Amino acid sequence: MSDGSDWQRYLDAQQARFQDELLEFLRIPSISSLSEHREDVQRAAEWVAERCERAGLENARILPTGGHPVVYAEHLHAPDKPTVLIYGHFDTQPVDPLSLWDSPPFAPVLRENRVYARGASDDKGNMLVPILALEALLAATGALPVNVKVLFEGQEEIGSPQLPGFIAAHRDLLACDLVLSADGGQWEEDQPAIWLGLKGICAVQIGVYGANSDLHSGGYGGAVQNPIHALAQLLASMHDGEGRVSVAGFYDRVRPLSPEDREQIAAVPFDEAAYTARLGIPEVYGEAGYSTLERNWARPTLEVNGVWGGFQGDGVKTVLPKEAHAKITCRLVADQEPAEIVGSIERHVEQHAPPGVRVSVKRLESGSKPYLMRADHPGNRVAHEVLAELYGKAPYYVRAGGSIPFCSIVLDELGVYTVNFGFALNDENIHAPNEFYRLESFARGQRAYGALLERLGSLKPAELAPAS
Repeated sequence: MSDGSDWQRYLDAQQARFQDELLEFLRIPSISSLSEHREDVQRAAEWVAERCERAGLENARILPTGGHPVVYAEHLHAPDKPTVLIYGHFDTQPVDPLSLWDSPPFAPVLRENRVYARGASDDKGNMLVPILALEALLAATGALPVNVKVLFEGQEEIGSPQLPGFIAAHRDLLACDLVLSADGGQWEEDQPAIWLGLKGICAVQIGVYGANSDLHSGGYGGAVQNPIHALAQLLASMHDGEGRVSVAGFYDRVRPLSPEDREQIAAVPFDEAAYTARLGIPEVYGEAGYSTLERNWARPTLEVNGVWGGFQGDGVKTVLPKEAHAKITCRLVADQEPAEIVGSIERHVEQHAPPGVRVSVKRLESGSKPYLMRADHPGNRVAHEVLAELYGKAPYYVRAGGSIPFCSIVLDELGVYTVNFGFALNDENIHAPNEFYRLESFARGQRAYGALLERLGSLKPAELAPAS
């Protein structure tokens, strides 16, 4: 990618200042899940709003959601050009266990061209990148090649619970032709990727209840159903012997993989021997008829995340427990609906409950829709061009087994797709001790956003929207 433009020279000249600002941003302990850090999340929002103003964006303000706030700003002076909404989040995960950090998580340090701190990669470092690119474009040219709106949230790490209602109530304010998400990453340091799909999620807790108290296993064993035995039987009924989910209706809406989908996934290198060795497992396992990457990225799953009941202490306590429980999450793919899947599980539990117990299914709050966009969407085509030029090689088309609720929310509420355009890497200890972000990625991302916005300016709004 040429470095001869004024805005790229501006970026090169300002990197030391930008790094200092990143360190300042990372010092704010904006942990959204802990109530004692509510004011810190607010303080991070204030920092972001002020930084947007200094970049040259207009109407920067903090907007309430009923939970943690969002920051909005805009620059709308490009008639007949597309309107692009840029998204990211300024909240972070908790930091425990502190003993495993080599330096305090909110006292960022630079080592080996990396910045170590909670939120460095997910998502403060990535989120700051487009703001800096916008500043460079405005400083160098006095204008932007497209109309820009930004929306940065403070609750992504807790599942964005207030965001659907907020976006629905602010459709006119947020109306756009394309979304760019800075909450994302690339494949490797020297290999770009375009993330086409994210899984949705739903969660339930199953309860199995027997007698009205724990019972002596000698006095009642063989005469009364054991809730742990019943729960084990119930959980085993949810999969067949080949890894396929046995819950009726589970696959009814699943969008099948096309030959092109399978070719794109197969084009991504995958070393199964190295994968199993790294995980310390003898072999992979999952739904028959699909590769490991296909199962992980493009097929739905039902996983038992926790089981408890009965005596847990040292030694032996000879009881039949009065109850047993399990937590289940399902990772969903297009076009599954979380509420429908929960309903299918409820019916399965009711129909397969062993005799002698009562059962319940509690719907848990965690839930979001899956997200999938076409590889040949115009936004992805432009992103492909920019990444190929920046890295010197074509990006892979990949998907993720995780979820970013925002992508499906804006597709539902605004009718536009999200191009995931971030620069984190998988080894950067996201959500773990010693999280870090590569300063090379920090600088590269700024150049990439500048080039992407320039090229999006060559498109007509009708080429990007409505969603299809």
